[in-house]
Amino acid sequence: MPFETWTLYVLTVLALMSTPGPSQLLMLTNSGLHGFHRSLATAAGDLTANGLQMLAAGLGLAAVIAASATALSVIKWAGVAYLIWLGVRMILRAKPDDPDRGMQPDRASLGVLWLQGFLTSAANPKAVVFFAALFPQFIAGDAPFWPQFLLLSATYIVMDGVFLSAYGLGSSWIVQRFKGNARMWIERLGGGFMIGAALLLGMKSLSRQ
Repeated sequence: MPFETWTLYVLTVLALMSTPGPSQLLMLTNSGLHGFHRSLATAAGDLTANGLQMLAAGLGLAAVIAASATALSVIKWAGVAYLIWLGVRMILRAKPDDPDRGMQPDRASLGVLWLQGFLTSAANPKAVVFFAALFPQFIAGDAPFWPQFLLLSATYIVMDGVFLSAYGLGSSWIVQRFKGNARMWIERLGGGFMIGAALLLGMKSLSRQ
């Protein structure tokens, strides 16, 4: 793949990632509540889903998913409902810090954090169609397909990982400077972010029907 083509692809992906989406909001929340290093499990879940979506696109499954309107709708709205439930639970569980137990909130397991990231990304199965539409714009027909496809996929995953890490580091840095009951309000704000992410997914779904 020519360097100029790859550079144009990078600029295109940067433009696409310039606006925070549900995965970025989730990363902000989990990094603030559980710390940056643990929130990397959330980023890993998101990137795992992205990788599977890219693979599906590469294997030509985009048309199958696009044609299965019922399955698409079920997966999509299940993800929206999950995010709303998670946000409401966070808001209800937010309480002032107990001096006897210190500043650390109850920690979710790494598996739960990974699953949250995976489901948030997988709740948008039209990403398969998106990748299937994006990649051909930068793939040359007179060159082997899979090396080009793997380069585009790896570039996207690395860039997405950097963006998620930046959101997580920023959130963790801010939270470490809060004292007292501020953490309670951070949890409530995080719950609001989660519900906002769900509403964002829902509005995107409705606008495409």
